[in-house]
Amino acid sequence: MKKVIFIFTILTGLFSNCFSQIITIKNKLTDQPVQDVVLINHSPWADVVTNKDGQADISIFKGAARVEIRSIGYKSITAGYDELNSNEKLIYLEPIVFELKGTVVSATRWKQSSDNVPFKIATIQSKDITFQNPQTAADMLGNTGEVYIQKSQQAGGSPMMRGFATNRLLYTVDGIRMNTAIYRSGNVQYVILLDPYMMESAEVAFGPGSVIYGSDAVGGVMSFQTLAPQFSFEKVPNIKGNAVARYSSVNNEKTAHFDVNVGWKKWAIVTGISHFNFGDLRMGSHGPDDYLKKYYVTTIDTVNMAVTNPDPQVQVPTGYSQINLLQKIKFKPNEKWNFQYGFYYSETSHYPRYDKLIELKNGAPSAAVWEYGPGKWMMNNVIVTYINRHKIFDEMKIRLALQNNEESRIDRDFSGSKRYRLRNQKENVTAWSGNVDFIKSINKHHVFYGIEYVFDDVKSIGTAHDIRNGNPVPVDDRYAQAKWSSYAAYVNYQYEISNPVTLQAGIRYNQYDVKLDFSRFALNSFLNLNTVTVTHGALVGNLGMIYKPQESILMSLNASTAFRAPNVDDLGKTVEVKDGSVLIPNTDLNAEYAYCGELNISKYFGDVLKLDLTGFYTYLDKALVRRPFKVNGQDSIFYDGDMVMVDAIQNAAYATAYGMQLGFELRIANGLMLTQRLNFQTGVEEMDNGQTSRTRHAPPTFGITRITFSYQKLMMQLYSTYNTKLKYSDMSAEEIEKGWMYAKDADGNPYSPAWATLNFKVKYSVLNNMELTAGLENITDVRYKPYASGLVAPGRNFFMAVKASF
Repeated sequence: MKKVIFIFTILTGLFSNCFSQIITIKNKLTDQPVQDVVLINHSPWADVVTNKDGQADISIFKGAARVEIRSIGYKSITAGYDELNSNEKLIYLEPIVFELKGTVVSATRWKQSSDNVPFKIATIQSKDITFQNPQTAADMLGNTGEVYIQKSQQAGGSPMMRGFATNRLLYTVDGIRMNTAIYRSGNVQYVILLDPYMMESAEVAFGPGSVIYGSDAVGGVMSFQTLAPQFSFEKVPNIKGNAVARYSSVNNEKTAHFDVNVGWKKWAIVTGISHFNFGDLRMGSHGPDDYLKKYYVTTIDTVNMAVTNPDPQVQVPTGYSQINLLQKIKFKPNEKWNFQYGFYYSETSHYPRYDKLIELKNGAPSAAVWEYGPGKWMMNNVIVTYINRHKIFDEMKIRLALQNNEESRIDRDFSGSKRYRLRNQKENVTAWSGNVDFIKSINKHHVFYGIEYVFDDVKSIGTAHDIRNGNPVPVDDRYAQAKWSSYAAYVNYQYEISNPVTLQAGIRYNQYDVKLDFSRFALNSFLNLNTVTVTHGALVGNLGMIYKPQESILMSLNASTAFRAPNVDDLGKTVEVKDGSVLIPNTDLNAEYAYCGELNISKYFGDVLKLDLTGFYTYLDKALVRRPFKVNGQDSIFYDGDMVMVDAIQNAAYATAYGMQLGFELRIANGLMLTQRLNFQTGVEEMDNGQTSRTRHAPPTFGITRITFSYQKLMMQLYSTYNTKLKYSDMSAEEIEKGWMYAKDADGNPYSPAWATLNFKVKYSVLNNMELTAGLENITDVRYKPYASGLVAPGRNFFMAVKASF
């Protein structure tokens, strides 16, 4: 009977009308509405965010004595529900220069104050994206000055954070895991599938995040929040939208974007579409001649030829195009329930793997063809939020998602026995996931907990044909056919011991299993693998403390562990030939673990200066690395017509990464700011001979310095990006092996030169609903490569963008 009553209560609540209490929040100086203001009540837990008109429904806070109101760039205030519901339902926020109390989501999956998080988080707001005007989401991350971006091709961007990259970093979209079971240890380009024009905000959480997010969150978590449907608080529908057009000279970029929101009282939809077209990228004029693209490969009547490039500063071929779509529908029947369906789709054209096309073998190009086929990513998700003061939770959020990822590699050698073989290795991953997260607050005690399930179904097909006659040529699939599963439960506890001290502790247990089918593998009869199941578990935790002795000082200390479970790229890669060695599967693998400690200090001095300092150290144990291997006691086998050495992925090394992140913001005068972000990181990794080498994913010291002027409708910024030199003796052994990508020193050895760029941007609001943004990037036309990149960075570039809103 009680169950019947409970179900009846829910059903009647879903379709009942509620009386909304709408407030408006404005800028105290300009009287303009303030968007994305977060209102939070901690006990019981509840939060809302203002829309583009500065409006929010505060019905959820009814009876609350203390509601925090905060937004970056404004002084935080606290008020009770009755106070908010009075004063003509109008709240004014006072702009301030510095504030330590921002709002973040990535720390626990729930909105909370950044001054209650014991590790470093960088926030990218929508206004930052509009002004910086990045070409891709990778560039958007790089604009923070705290994330280093490597590029193997123009359609790429592999973030590096605290000495880690690729599958030791985690991506989430609206709280949903994006990483799949074939994210590899080599540089990845998946972040370009995300659209900067469809972002409401993004966050970069540095350091281990496995307690909340599970496997891969070793070096950090990048959390992207896409456009959300906005309801109407009036009798008429809330119809708003944006149209953007952008052009860049350095690659003849032509970008167009449009999004529209239609909101009613209980229903809201948002639709977005973007199209990008990039031509071949031009490099700068002043820098190492080693970077010039002096030739490109063409094939005439099945004959490969290296043709002189008439303009060696143009990187041929690097162009590509892309289309992105977004659709969301939200239904809010009452103040307790919220249902949202989201659809995302991204597809690129074919795009060349530029670093492979500049590789030489015996003085001639190594590859005649090396490109990725169209990259496709589609996600359908349903997010259900239920708010009700319950014994075990104040709020519950259910995230269900289905993703489909498709990628392919197409290659053909320039010379040798494979110059006529055009190979295509295509992978398709269908990823199902489910998360149920809860939050419960009782006075100064806050508990975040949840469960997670992830299932990836990996299909891999390798095909090839002879370009002379079209006859099929047998080749291996890139991966075994596989099913990767993960099951987890976590709890994170936060306790405000006293006014200045807050403790945080968390723990997660993760079980994972992988089923691999090697029956299609040509060497299976020799290796005798057939079908293999790998099952293991991982236990991780964290412990942190936040200390706020004064309003202007924030210190935190955090110790945490993280893990990366072996995925299909580790366990099931069927074959990869490199430097005369063949990589074969090794199913005897365990998770690798990271142990990290970090210290953060923030201090501001009145409205003049703010300083930030972070120090960190990470030890990676049982690292999954490629090492020499034996099969049936043999260290070499006969494969593809050659006798080759045998390698396999093994838990066979350790690595360290440590460094500092520094930043300051200096108010020179009203509207004039000087800011800087500087990052130092290094570390070592164990080699197969027992010696150590600089860790591959620790870039040279890098940073960004900005002078920004703002006055009414005008904003201008002069800034410089830079990194220091990495000499040959300090280079990673793995990077030295890719010497063709680097400049040569006086002794002919590869190294990464220092570089710096000078850039200028300006934004002007022509009308209330139109903004013009323009800039001149790399003004001095420097020719440079970011560390570990095959692609040379853009030369001098003029860009212009127009954004119209309605």
